[in-house]
Amino acid sequence: MAGTNPDEFDFVIVGGGPAGCVLANRLTEDPAVSVCVLEAGPKDSDPMIRIPGGVIKILFNPRITWQFKSEPSPGSADRAVFIPQGRTLGGSSAINGMIYNRGHATDFDAWAQAGNRGWSYADILPYFKRSERRIGGADSEYRGRDGLLPVTDTDWRKPFVEAFIDGVAGLGIPRNPDYNGASQAGVGYMQRLIENGWRVSAARAFLRPAISRGNLDVRIGAHASRILLDGKRAVGVAYVEAGNPSAQHVVRARREVIVSSGPLNSPKLLHLSGIGPAGVLRDIGIDVQHELPGVGENLHDHYGARGVARIRNSKTANDLSRWPYLGWEILKWLTGRPSILGLSASIAYVFWKSDEVLDRPDLQFVLTPISFKAGQFGVLDDFPGMSLGVWPHRPQSRGYVRARSANPLDPPVIQPNYLSSSVDQRVLVAGLKMVRKFLATPQLSHFVEREEVPGPQVVTDDEFLDFARRNGSTIYHFAGSNRMGPDHDRMAVVTPDLRVHGLQGLRVVDSSVIPSLPSANSYATTLMIAEKAADLIKAA
Repeated sequence: MAGTNPDEFDFVIVGGGPAGCVLANRLTEDPAVSVCVLEAGPKDSDPMIRIPGGVIKILFNPRITWQFKSEPSPGSADRAVFIPQGRTLGGSSAINGMIYNRGHATDFDAWAQAGNRGWSYADILPYFKRSERRIGGADSEYRGRDGLLPVTDTDWRKPFVEAFIDGVAGLGIPRNPDYNGASQAGVGYMQRLIENGWRVSAARAFLRPAISRGNLDVRIGAHASRILLDGKRAVGVAYVEAGNPSAQHVVRARREVIVSSGPLNSPKLLHLSGIGPAGVLRDIGIDVQHELPGVGENLHDHYGARGVARIRNSKTANDLSRWPYLGWEILKWLTGRPSILGLSASIAYVFWKSDEVLDRPDLQFVLTPISFKAGQFGVLDDFPGMSLGVWPHRPQSRGYVRARSANPLDPPVIQPNYLSSSVDQRVLVAGLKMVRKFLATPQLSHFVEREEVPGPQVVTDDEFLDFARRNGSTIYHFAGSNRMGPDHDRMAVVTPDLRVHGLQGLRVVDSSVIPSLPSANSYATTLMIAEKAADLIKAA
């Protein structure tokens, strides 16, 4: 490796989340290349990270999550929505629901048609395949077998879940063994990032193998405060030590600075560096270094709501997570058998249409064998319950994220403007009506005692919409706040090769570059973006 300065590298990656982990792995494959990863949080050593069922505990742990909240808005009934994000090696892959979901092929074709050459489904499919090690049935045309990330099928099979799938299929919705294959539409079991009962985060799959190579420096507790610019070229990153903001450091990048801090923190860092809308920067006392009006705009997310059914003739996780049943579940998990400790956040899915005239699904439903008290996430209902959540696949509502002040330790201002689009309102209402229909099939009647939420008093469209506003929540799929687009797109932040418009030596690689959310959980897409970005960087 060229150079002897311990604070100078070929590449500096800001963020040890999913994209940063993939980039660190791929770029250090060349032993002549040096890479530094700056992660604001600690190591991913908390045991609750590895235990899939521990997700409820870690979401509220400020040591390993950013405890963000949205700004209130009419779409959330003027509530501030809790938005935890990963703050540890692996980022949100250390705290997410562990679902592997790519989205519909036409979603990515739309990216390309908007001027982002090289991002059609045919272009990006090889990068999806590169990441994954699919365990189970798969069509090799669509699925990868040799990647670093294991993708497995749900192994927790219970009669009431089978009855749910049978009931939905009885309504004419096809069974689909692989929603990540040739077709997305249908009903079946989720695929997840769990192997032998353990969560496999991006840090475990991608970062750990790279650390042993010797050309990777991972710095934890390193909170980036700004990108250093020399004219119009990024040359390094300033950071402060977590817990000791007076301790300031600088790392230099000989080739590129890569911002991979996620859809909420990446635009914030650009703002702190004087890159963004001039008015926004001046309002928080930051000098404009490079005016770029789209930084922080176009923020969007999946916003959904859940129905809850009271279950009879079977135990759900509400029962099994309490003593004495919990002791048996722990024993099963320790001996490699299916257990609630090894569950992903949802175990069965439905991808379907809000209107039969549509040619592709615009709704995602997820079945979870657990239910929580209203407004108290993490607090179990006293009865055996299961939840069926739903959200519009392609949200039209748009908001923004901004640096709150010139202080890098202040949380960003997050305003998703949930349900501000009438399209989102209509599609979600249709989805909630289908939730009620899916939970009331004859096949499921042996197990469903009654609907608890939203309850029989909710009947009209206006009542369903009011319920969604008062009880809905983020699905944690933020995207678009540094969206990619061609040179003529004034609001684009990065080019199709993910370089920041008008600057040299600076890229953004994470879900913030997504122009419009695919019809999926955002994690698989983020990995794909990073895989493609690695090739773009190597070819530069």
